[in-house]
Amino acid sequence: MAAQGERWGGGGGGGGGGGAEGFFVLTPQTKLVSSDAGLVNDLLLFNSRIKQLFGYTLSIESTDPVSGNFVFLNASNLTGITNESYEISCTEKSMIITAAKNGSGFMYGLQTLIQLMVGQNTTNNKEFIKIPCVKISDEPRFKWRGMHLDVCRHFFSKDFVKKYIDVLSLYKFNTFHWHLTEDQGWRVEIKKYPRLSQFGAWRNGTMIGKYSDQKFDTIKYGGFYTQEEIKEVVAYATERHITIVPEIEMPGHSVAAISAYPYLSCNGKQIDVAKAWGVFNEVYCTKDSTFEFLQNVLTEVMELFPGKYIHIGGDECPKESWKKCKNCQALIQKEGLKDEHELQSYFISRIEKFVNSKGKQIIGWDEILEGGLAPNAAVMSWRGTQGGIAAAKQKHFVVMSPGKPCYFDHYQSEDRTKEPLAIGGYNPLDSVYAYDPLPKELNAVEKDYVMGAQANVWTEYILNEKQVEYMALPRLSALAEVLWTKPENKNYPNFITRLKQNSKLLDAMNVNYAKHFLIKK
Repeated sequence: MAAQGERWGGGGGGGGGGGAEGFFVLTPQTKLVSSDAGLVNDLLLFNSRIKQLFGYTLSIESTDPVSGNFVFLNASNLTGITNESYEISCTEKSMIITAAKNGSGFMYGLQTLIQLMVGQNTTNNKEFIKIPCVKISDEPRFKWRGMHLDVCRHFFSKDFVKKYIDVLSLYKFNTFHWHLTEDQGWRVEIKKYPRLSQFGAWRNGTMIGKYSDQKFDTIKYGGFYTQEEIKEVVAYATERHITIVPEIEMPGHSVAAISAYPYLSCNGKQIDVAKAWGVFNEVYCTKDSTFEFLQNVLTEVMELFPGKYIHIGGDECPKESWKKCKNCQALIQKEGLKDEHELQSYFISRIEKFVNSKGKQIIGWDEILEGGLAPNAAVMSWRGTQGGIAAAKQKHFVVMSPGKPCYFDHYQSEDRTKEPLAIGGYNPLDSVYAYDPLPKELNAVEKDYVMGAQANVWTEYILNEKQVEYMALPRLSALAEVLWTKPENKNYPNFITRLKQNSKLLDAMNVNYAKHFLIKK
């Protein structure tokens, strides 16, 4: 929360809040002021939200204010102000936001201001928004505040991905994990390998209903993002201080790629893009031609995504084909490996060395621990917390993402008969809010390797964009507070009170959130 207690801060609350009597009143005549040209984009985005909520925009000026009613962005070079921290000093005449020059703090401060405006506007007069005079000092608890979206099981438009990023920005997330390749579809254009989007992006049917029913339709389904669309989305996220982490799955979950280029598998047989959900034995072979393919793919991917990390998956890779493959068995002998688990470690380490040579780092699901962890790899712990604990103890950076409570494809209500069909599990809003990403098993030094946490939205059973929103919200708002707020400042009943006010903003954004928290118990 931006300031603990009575107001919603969209995931703020690292610092303290307080204030004097009185209100700052925002009107159509209020000026937005900054002499720093680099902050104009933040003000334009703030203005677009004002327009969405209240129907007008504010003038933007570059001369430092002397008098009048204004919101002033005060760029600071002070030590002690980090790239993501900010301070708000609000009097009856002015709202001054102080943050580091070239940092994200101004965006976060303006998001807090939006939350305060929505939380305090209890009248129908949208031209006079009363904001309490407060002083806020705020910064996040964790540096990795992530949300994930799987666009492979079901595909979502470029415009929806932008809307998703808008919601993440509202709640001060700084990382969007974009799951782009899978057994059921390849979603990113690779110019060197056009068959990936011509064939690998499309399947000839989709599983319908429960997995146990094993029923399928026969409708051709798919889609992909062109490189120009990817660049557009990356630029959109960057404007909102969000880094996109692309995921290119390997060595498993690679049926779509193998369907386009069968030589990538151990047996070279033609297969179809997967229609069913689950885990498949068709995985990348460990021969040199496979690594050449993946290096070429990753080269194009790294040119599209400027962030530090490339997610290489590494999860759920069956070893059956490797056990039968002459190439894989010969490589095990050549490299002196014990078994296929060490072969997977060899695979990941070889990819890591290439990615590192391009100035990037890899991150993968916790299965990349099997057979030995690549030297510089970061680990995303999804099978509980043990993988993250083990990685942190080995001095590797970690993102905590355990299935319970961080899988938002799981049910959020005990009465499943009133919920859309989901993959299973039960992660209600209060369990997300209660989560602490820092395992007690780690000592103080080891905890420093936990960068933060993220929630995952897998889409086997999420058929459309409105359902994505329903499954993600409001649970992601609870996670936002977990990742920003110190545990001693959290208060679940207060969170629910603020969430009810905040839902007005979600309504204005036309977001289809789950409304269980509005029901009186």
